[in-house]
Amino acid sequence: MSSPTATKYDVFLSFRGLDTRRNFISFLYKELVRRKIRTFKDDKELENGRRISPELKRAIEESKFAVVVVSVNYAASPWCLDELVKIMDFENKGSITVMPIFYGVDPCHLRRQIGDVAEQFKKHEAREEDHEKVATWRRALTSLASISGECSLKWEDEAKLVDEIADKISKNLMTVTTISNGKNLVGIDTHMKALNKKLDLNSNKSLRVVGIWARGYNGRSALAKYVYQDICQHFDSHCFLGSVKRISQGRHLSHLHEEFLIRIQGSKHNLKDQKVLLVADDVYKLEQLDALAEDFNGFGPGSVVIITTQDKHLFVSAGIKLVYEVELLKFQKVCELFRQFAFKKRDISAAVKLVYYRATNLLGCLSGRSG
Repeated sequence: MSSPTATKYDVFLSFRGLDTRRNFISFLYKELVRRKIRTFKDDKELENGRRISPELKRAIEESKFAVVVVSVNYAASPWCLDELVKIMDFENKGSITVMPIFYGVDPCHLRRQIGDVAEQFKKHEAREEDHEKVATWRRALTSLASISGECSLKWEDEAKLVDEIADKISKNLMTVTTISNGKNLVGIDTHMKALNKKLDLNSNKSLRVVGIWARGYNGRSALAKYVYQDICQHFDSHCFLGSVKRISQGRHLSHLHEEFLIRIQGSKHNLKDQKVLLVADDVYKLEQLDALAEDFNGFGPGSVVIITTQDKHLFVSAGIKLVYEVELLKFQKVCELFRQFAFKKRDISAAVKLVYYRATNLLGCLSGRSG
């Protein structure tokens, strides 16, 4: 059984030093450190042509969050773009959460790669002999800009923006500390044993579509990530689409197809001849499932598609009969979390709120039952 990489840092900061090192990044880093959030900030500016060090790659891999501050000259730096590709690779695998900050830039310009971004990529294409590398940079930037993030242009006070980012990270860390992967789910071995019967990984027959239904996004998402990380090595190509609801918000359904092509690990060609794994987490509309089906109906024999949702009627409407149902997933060490985040700060009110939140949102019936 594969195990996710242990995290050394809470946050990895990706930024263009020329634009933000002495101002915004300096303030953000100081605030994160003040809150005792373990933050990696690289203080070296690589020269053009030099590769990212193994240490830097390892720092990305060992972080829970990547805060990517995209400024005016970010996309002009091959180093920043190489770093971004690595970050998005880990994000696609579900091993890191990416938080983009659009600092003085319009995310729409990044997605469409127009304006200054278009000029910057023209220079890359003129200098870089490896055109596939430039294409990879483009895909990574488009994928990043498709993630919802804070935009500095909408904030009049940068100090408040820094506080908002730090608050959001602190809040998410409370959850991620315990549920960044499914190993902290109570009864994970039982869940996996039941799921493996439905997945039938040794089969080379036609495509299998398996549904996972559970209340509570955190537990459902943790289980989906754990399953993906545990079985992806059995497939020729694989893709984890985290939070389909977020990816689809305010966009045409064709965007799901684009995200699938960006995130798939392995060959993007001749999928009909490959054994492919696709995990689509938090699907909430039948139309989204139909859009994904345009891709996965072309997968080769032995392929598996896993769909998670909180709406079990979605599976009925889509005709998905292989469904694993869990009333509510419980995480271990809730009491330890309570003590760590509440009593450590001598904040009894926060402690009561935290226990109430966990009790109402995470605790419940643990045994899975087949549907």
